[in-house]
Amino acid sequence: MTPAAADWLERFRRYLLTERRGSPHTVSNYLRDLRALAAYCEQAQLADWAALDTANVRHFAARLHAAGLAPRSIQRRLSAVRSFYDFLLREAQVQREQGCVAGAGTDLRALRHNPAIEVRAPKAARRLPVTLDADQMARLLAITDTTPVALRDRAIMELFYSSGLRLAELTTLDLGQLDLRDRIVRVLGKGNKERAVPVGRMAAEALERWLRRRVVWAGSAEQALFVGRGGRRLGRREIQKRIAYWARRQGLPQHVHPHLFRHSFASHLLESGAELRGVQELLGHADIATTQIYTHLDFQHLARIYDAAHPRARRKT
Repeated sequence: MTPAAADWLERFRRYLLTERRGSPHTVSNYLRDLRALAAYCEQAQLADWAALDTANVRHFAARLHAAGLAPRSIQRRLSAVRSFYDFLLREAQVQREQGCVAGAGTDLRALRHNPAIEVRAPKAARRLPVTLDADQMARLLAITDTTPVALRDRAIMELFYSSGLRLAELTTLDLGQLDLRDRIVRVLGKGNKERAVPVGRMAAEALERWLRRRVVWAGSAEQALFVGRGGRRLGRREIQKRIAYWARRQGLPQHVHPHLFRHSFASHLLESGAELRGVQELLGHADIATTQIYTHLDFQHLARIYDAAHPRARRKT
């Protein structure tokens, strides 16, 4: 990778963190995918980012497919390339308006088209998300310990299930975003979009118990809602480990991770008759097609009830 190409990747990293407010995990994934593109450009002897065209991007995707990369992974890499070139097009417009190239970066003034915009990855088989049923969720959340750690961990899991939050949304929560009087939490989702999500009664009670003990660890200047013993904000990895720990301790046979609460939240709402548009708003999905996958889970639930109950569907014993 040339110094100029590396410079644009660094600028893009800063843009994702500061303007797009991307999580460190997302930014790391984007940069890893773009480094794979940079390696391809070097092999194809493309001098800079402005030299890449649609045929090159299509060839890049084809090579990934031939190497055995899964369609979903190819989709993610192409998404990273599209986002990167949207950023480069913006910078190209700045260069044209200023009539010069700032810093040591590549001259982008000739760049007027996103070369990845028309390239699509092979279609991936749509996998239905895994969920916990209501009984399994109740078993997981039936934590009787009253230690600060247990109170915090239960509050985290109750909030995940009550409000359908993403892991990145929960880890960045501050005290000021939670309103227990009106039982609402305001979260900053993907694309820097804020949404207000209801907090259920059980989650509100668990949060109140945690907040009374939170002062044992957190100083007055710390704004993070969930903190560790050292008084600092709890990270993604620690939350994942704590959830896996409680799943084992409560006797659940499957691996439980933070996103499983979000899947279960959406599925259980739809099973109870919630409207799809309402669930879309609660989840913060930009496209309702993303939410519709949970209707397939709902249908599977109904099909099992039908098979068990209908006289013409029941299997002979």
